[in-house]
Amino acid sequence: MPSPLEVRDLQADYGGNPVVNGVSLDLGAGELVTVVGSNGAGKTTLLKALAGLVPVRRGEVRLDGLDLLSSPAYQRARRGLILVPEGRRLFPELTVLENLRTGELARSGRGDLAADRGRVFDLFPVLGHKRGLLAASLSGGEQQMLAIARGLMGAPRILLIDEPSLGLSPLAAGSLFRALAVLAAAGLAIILAEQNVRLALRVATRGYVLRQGEVVFEGPAAALSNRPDLPELYLGTAVSEHAEDV
Repeated sequence: MPSPLEVRDLQADYGGNPVVNGVSLDLGAGELVTVVGSNGAGKTTLLKALAGLVPVRRGEVRLDGLDLLSSPAYQRARRGLILVPEGRRLFPELTVLENLRTGELARSGRGDLAADRGRVFDLFPVLGHKRGLLAASLSGGEQQMLAIARGLMGAPRILLIDEPSLGLSPLAAGSLFRALAVLAAAGLAIILAEQNVRLALRVATRGYVLRQGEVVFEGPAAALSNRPDLPELYLGTAVSEHAEDV
């Protein structure tokens, strides 16, 4: 039986230049897979290519065996492939509840809307308490929660999350990643792109290391986390074992 999401030999451009070069990956049902790499490794371009937001030169992207490359971004979202973009991209002058309602536009009849909203507020109680406040009034961590919650309101089959820890305190990032682990344990398939390697690997089942647009390692997250050469693998050069960015 094929994995829900299969990516084969994907090459994608950004600004007319190839950024993702021959990436292949699989995502199983209820699996949290992380794609890690330094800034400029191609993580964001990869997720945008999967979501249909950047041009693809070659390759395959299949959801439940159906080829998505000919489908525009909105159709991919309606089929359940939802992107939570880097930088949150909220509507700051809309309330928390209004931002959640924008996510509902991708549902295409999937699931129980009221039940999903209740699950979002159970997962992120602060959003329930602040549902009538403007998104601009939220803290950085709360805004990232709202960005993920908005994606969840699209009733995703697969959630693509780009750099969720960016700009967050260690405490806020840790709380957010625990929520992602809860979602995966409940059966949601997630691809997480992250620069914070150690944090991402704590919650992932498998990891892919992306360097200069190519996968240089893939395997169980625990095995990757325990590799003594992880900083070199990640950055492509020998670095101190005390390097703070890994």
